[in-house]
Amino acid sequence: MRLFPAIDIQNGQCVRLRRGDFADSTVFGSDPAEMARRWEQEGARHLHVVDLDGARLGSPQNFDAVAAMAAAVNIPVQLGGGIRTLEALDLIASSRVSRIIVGTAAIEDNAFLVEALHRWGTNLVVAVDAQDGFVATHGWQKRTMVPVAELTEQLVGLGVKEVLYTDVSRDGMMMGPNIKAYEELAQQTTLEIIASGGITTLQDLKAVKVLEKHGVTGVITGRALYEGAFTLAEALAVLGAE
Repeated sequence: MRLFPAIDIQNGQCVRLRRGDFADSTVFGSDPAEMARRWEQEGARHLHVVDLDGARLGSPQNFDAVAAMAAAVNIPVQLGGGIRTLEALDLIASSRVSRIIVGTAAIEDNAFLVEALHRWGTNLVVAVDAQDGFVATHGWQKRTMVPVAELTEQLVGLGVKEVLYTDVSRDGMMMGPNIKAYEELAQQTTLEIIASGGITTLQDLKAVKVLEKHGVTGVITGRALYEGAFTLAEALAVLGAE
């Protein structure tokens, strides 16, 4: 199972939000490239990066910092946040970012998603952010009336292979992940799933690892790593991580 340390960027700094609240952030570092190198040195094999300002405003806002991060490490970097236009796709393609995560545009702009899939193929992941079983968009600021199961069925039909599933209510709260939601989605779809939101302990990682046989093939952890709930080495050992 793949483990993705999370680096969320707001105003050029590494932060973590609580439940996606832009006003409730904790700064963990002022140099994203340095943070990326730290995780690589500690054994990370993948990095998950979110441009929080981009997610809120609808276009990349911290791209120079992201490009510097991707250039600073030798491991794959996946990026999400504000990727909603062809111009954004062109911009990211000019960097060493390996994979992109599309969220809002995947729900609101079918033509864009089709074109993004054409360009990025299996290196495109769709972010499925959920509140009470319904999809949230615009950096989690808006809740739609689209059920998660309905969206994932549409994504399969379009040729999407992988989704990043986040329970917004758990994200950054250090209260444990919604294992039941991951399991239900995994049983409903053929999509590969990256689990995100609420990872707090090594036991949480063990619980996610059990779902690997159902198609949960990756997990993201952020605040727990930054606050020392466990080390990256411990997490990798629990997951037998790729």
